[in-house]
Amino acid sequence: MQNQAATPIAIAVVTDEGNGVLELKNLAVHPLFQRKGYGRRMIAYIREHYKDQFHTLLAGTGDSGQTFSFYKSCGFMYSHTVANFFLKNYDHPIMEDGKVLKDMIYFKRKI
Repeated sequence: MQNQAATPIAIAVVTDEGNGVLELKNLAVHPLFQRKGYGRRMIAYIREHYKDQFHTLLAGTGDSGQTFSFYKSCGFMYSHTVANFFLKNYDHPIMEDGKVLKDMIYFKRKI
C-alpha cells in the first residue's frame, strides 16, 4: 500500500509588512470544504497566533462581492484600493466570479 499525502483543507500565506502590519496574501479553502467555516477559522487562527507580534491584519482581494461579504463578516473593513493592480502585475487576465479583475481592494482589521 502506498503512503498518500493528505490534501490540505485550507491554506494561508501571510507576510510581515512592517510597523506591526501583517498581510494575508492568500487564503484558499479546498472546494469540497468551502462555505463550512474553514476560512473563518483560518483567520481566527492567524489572529491568535500573531496577536503578540502585530496589531493590524490586511487582506487584499479582487473586486468580488462574495469576497467582500466574507471579509466583512470576519470583522474587516475597507482600507484602500490599488488601481489597476491586476492589470499591471499579471501578463494575463485574472478572472474571479466570471469577471476580469482590475483593482486590488484592501480590507483591514485589528489583530
